[in-house]
Amino acid sequence: MGNAVRGAVAFVPSERCQRYLVGDLREMPPDRTLDLSGRQLRRLPVAACVFHELVKLYLSDNNLSTLPAEVQGLKKLQLLALDFNCFQELPAAVCRLPQLSILYLGNNKLYSLPGELSQLKELNTLWLETNCFTVFPQVVCELPNLKTLHLGYNQIESLPTELRLLEELRSIWLAGNQLAAFPSVLLEMHFLAVIDVDRNKIRHFPGLSHLQGLKLVIYDHNPCVNPPVVGEGVRRVGRWADSPDDVPEGDGSKAAGETAAQVTEVQPEEEPSVRGQGTE
Repeated sequence: MGNAVRGAVAFVPSERCQRYLVGDLREMPPDRTLDLSGRQLRRLPVAACVFHELVKLYLSDNNLSTLPAEVQGLKKLQLLALDFNCFQELPAAVCRLPQLSILYLGNNKLYSLPGELSQLKELNTLWLETNCFTVFPQVVCELPNLKTLHLGYNQIESLPTELRLLEELRSIWLAGNQLAAFPSVLLEMHFLAVIDVDRNKIRHFPGLSHLQGLKLVIYDHNPCVNPPVVGEGVRRVGRWADSPDDVPEGDGSKAAGETAAQVTEVQPEEEPSVRGQGTE
């Protein structure tokens, strides 16, 4: 079905037109996974919420800005992909999914998160890249099992000290923000394995050699005058990365492809079905 036809049909609320977009939702998918990505949906049919045994729900690359309250009935849902949509607010129903562990919200229009997000005690992976955040969403600091946080390509200028409470956090991705200084709270987070502050405004990097869990630091595309000093075996991606710490000369920046390869090695978690893709 072409996107032009889907787009036109999406405006028609009749049941017949909705079946044309999403198919006949009568039986639980055998793998307990429902993928409705790229269907030009403007609303999620309630029929998609009757599968109470559903584990994964992909709604990426649509035109959704709300979700029906019935979504909260998906009590066994572990993965929800809402990236590449039109959400300006996170639907309340999402905060009532007790087993949710992976939530993709990238490429929307979010500028804040509700306090109810703290109810997602099992959440370990949160993608918020390419939204409209100007302030770090404080409620994230109340997610005790969070291991991976993607907040790249927003307009964030600083991180709260409460972030250090996330003792399970292993990777934080902050590329493309407005950080003028390396966040001091990260210096207290010895358990971090990946720190990405690529494409910010950081002019000076403090020593990171005391971070015993660190495996990868990405600091490229900053107006820095020094590379971060790291411990033995830690991979650096950025200017002077290949030079000894006491001889910052030349340009040791890594190619984007190499960076991606290293990131993949450090972080094997699942990515949404349309991650990094545009609308057809």
